[in-house]
Parts: sequence; structure tokens; C-alpha cells
Amino acid sequence: MSSYSCRIESRPCRAGGRATLLSAIAALGLSTLTRAAHAGEAIKLPEFSSTETSTVVVALVAGIVSVLMGAFWYSSVKRQSPGTPRMQEVGQAIRDGALAYLRQQGKRMVVLVALVAVGLFFLFQGQEGYTPGLAAGVALFFVLGVGASYLAGYVGMGMATIANQRTAEQARSSFKGALETAFRAGAVSGMMTVGLGLIGACAVFLKFK
Repeated sequence: MSSYSCRIESRPCRAGGRATLLSAIAALGLSTLTRAAHAGEAIKLPEFSSTETSTVVVALVAGIVSVLMGAFWYSSVKRQSPGTPRMQEVGQAIRDGALAYLRQQGKRMVVLVALVAVGLFFLFQGQEGYTPGLAAGVALFFVLGVGASYLAGYVGMGMATIANQRTAEQARSSFKGALETAFRAGAVSGMMTVGLGLIGACAVFLKFK
């Protein structure tokens, strides 16, 4: 009866099976990493000098500037003409499909991310230098890193679906305008990815030295 139900509702069964498989793989990998970590050396964090701190601050500022430039170009592209009513209709359909995909991806990944975060919290338990605060920081920054990655992907996907019809509209009258629109739209994803990555990495260094 259960196999028959799976055939009738093949999509939910396959999706649920993939989620279960991912969770099992994550649990197995975490248990292996935990054993390896317990057999490793103690945690020793190097001291930061003032020069290194200054370097990290400069990188942090560069990351913030990168995100701001990405936001500026996002706004610049979005202000352009979206094209004819038919172009807007097709563009909206593409955008709806892309965002639905990202929402489903997020739902599938939540369980896996939670499992890995919990595993990271206990990964170095029992070793010299392990503290609950440090463990919580490792788990927290992992989750924030996943969130930043997803945000960069979400913004990039949103920009792509907004820019495609605006690039097509520009191409009807100006090759230069179409090229500039496409270039700025592509730069948004790059700026957000690099900028958020820099901000996250610098936050880790400044917090834990």
C-alpha cells in the first residue's frame, strides 16, 4: 500500500526521501567529524596585533561598500522601463517561478542547516580551549553564513528576473543601453556575494580575534 501511494504521489515521496537522505548523510558526517575532532589537537586561537585588526577593518569597510554598490545598481536597473505589457507579463511569470524555486530550496535546506549547526556546537566538546561561548559562535556564524549565501542568491535571482526584460527593452533602441543594463545586473550578484562574504568573515575575526 505504501509503495502504491508513492507511485500515485511520486513528487512528494521523492522530495521527502531526498530530505531524509540529506539529513542522514549530515548526521553521519557530523558523527565522523566529531570523532576526528576529539582525536585532534586542542583549540588555540592566535593573538591579533593592531596591524591585523586594521587590515580586517579595511576589509570590512570594503565589504560594506560592495553591498552598497550592489544595492545602488539594483535600484538603477529597476528604475528602467520594464517594456511592453506583454514583456511585463512574461517577466512576471519568470519571476514568480524563480522565487518559488528559491522558497522551496530554503524549506529543504532548513533541516540540514539546523543539524549541521547543532553538530558544530558539539564538535570540539571535551577538548582544551572549548567553551560554550566559542561553540555557540561557531554554530551561529555558520547559520549566518548560510543566510548570507541565500540572501546573495535571492538578490541575484531577483535582479536577473527584473533585468532580463529591461535589457530586452533597451535592446529595442540601443545596443549600448542593453549592454550597460546587463552588465550592472550581473554586477549586483557579484557585489552582494563578495560583500556579504567579506562582512561575515571580518565579523568572525573581530569577534573571536
